[in-house]
Amino acid sequence: MPLGRTDDWWPYCTPGRMEPMDSPAPASIDPPASITGRGARGHWIPGLAFCAVGMAVATVMASALPGLSALLVAIVLGAVVANTMAVPALLAPGVALAAKPVLRAGIVLLGLQVGLQEILGLGAPMVLTVVATVGVGILATLWVGKRLGMPPAQRLLIVCGFSICGAAAVAAVEGATDAEEEDVAVAVGLVVLFGTLMIPSVPLLSGLLGLDGNQAGLWAGAATHEVAQVVAIGGTLGPGALAAAVVVKLARVLMLAPVMAVLAWQVRRAAGAADGPAGTLPPLVPLFVVGFVGMMMLASTGLVPAAVLEGAKTLESMCLATAMFALGLGVRVRSLLKVGARPVVLGAVSTVIVASTALTGVLLAS
Repeated sequence: MPLGRTDDWWPYCTPGRMEPMDSPAPASIDPPASITGRGARGHWIPGLAFCAVGMAVATVMASALPGLSALLVAIVLGAVVANTMAVPALLAPGVALAAKPVLRAGIVLLGLQVGLQEILGLGAPMVLTVVATVGVGILATLWVGKRLGMPPAQRLLIVCGFSICGAAAVAAVEGATDAEEEDVAVAVGLVVLFGTLMIPSVPLLSGLLGLDGNQAGLWAGAATHEVAQVVAIGGTLGPGALAAAVVVKLARVLMLAPVMAVLAWQVRRAAGAADGPAGTLPPLVPLFVVGFVGMMMLASTGLVPAAVLEGAKTLESMCLATAMFALGLGVRVRSLLKVGARPVVLGAVSTVIVASTALTGVLLAS
């Protein structure tokens, strides 16, 4: 499938995506308001405070549930709230703020956890494995999604979530697509579902395949969707495997930068073909991606005090958990049931593709 075709999987890359919406506020927070905030009016403090409370509850719950992270708990908690109670429209602006700017702030801070020396320390074979896993995962899953007849934007959200860094990638990529909010909810839900299934599967399969601890850790980092899920797997494999898994996963997170750059370039290319006004075009590299790379380079200098890094890690976790709760508020069970089996099939296929490519690379590299 040629990457340059704008009539294939890029039809949503249009200038109109970047224009403000002026529709009135909805009566309650449905997925459109909770994810994008389009149509929401009013102050953002109540909604942001609501998401912050959700983050705090998720953090406390995660501390009492070994093997789970606040990010995963926050997504599930937000989904439970959205499907069991009516969330007032008053909260919509703040929820939208948590789902976008707060999320991007968390991604920027995540850059401080990605040391360039650690990534290069993996060696060329493992770095190539990471690049191949993301590249093959994206291209192959897009092709399968097209064969399944899925909408282009929906399959791109699923692809990036499964191939790069889970729900954070879904939310980051959503801003460059014309995806429906239900598509975002489906992609986030599938990341949680299949990533959670990886937690017991990777250790079990590693034992059956005869992988040693280091190989199992490398495979977990290269194959699993969310950083939190990788940590959960590494914790069951041992300290050495955990360290290897986290470094490889952070290398995959780093791939968000070039993928977002390609997406932005496609948006600009499609907008130019449509003779759209230049003011509607997004930057070639989104600002939060620049911030992520800048923080990574700063961390690589070794000049940042350990206390600052630890504080930044705590703040990053708070931002991401707050954003995950906001995204969870957009997960509506009835909407998920309406989409049918195709997204689930694509999620399963994508998991197999990514895991198989990663395993092949790990075996060749070690």
